[in-house]
Amino acid sequence: QVALKKMPLCKRSRKELVISEIQIMKENRHPNIVNYIDSYLVDEDLWLVMEYVDGGTLTSVLIQVVLEEGMIAAISRE
Repeated sequence: QVALKKMPLCKRSRKELVISEIQIMKENRHPNIVNYIDSYLVDEDLWLVMEYVDGGTLTSVLIQVVLEEGMIAAISRE
């Protein structure tokens, strides 16, 4: 399964940073991170194709769950 993320480029002040981030995602693959698959520019929107992660984004989890320091360390280590 894959997930799509739309990034409006007209709102990005540093497009070079976005390009650099995509390059880093392309070069780094690991079983414990969400991996980049592809990207497409449609009009002024950049669409990223990433692996699908059941349960939502890390940000959405962190809003709902308070993690203790040990849990944060374990996630960071992995």
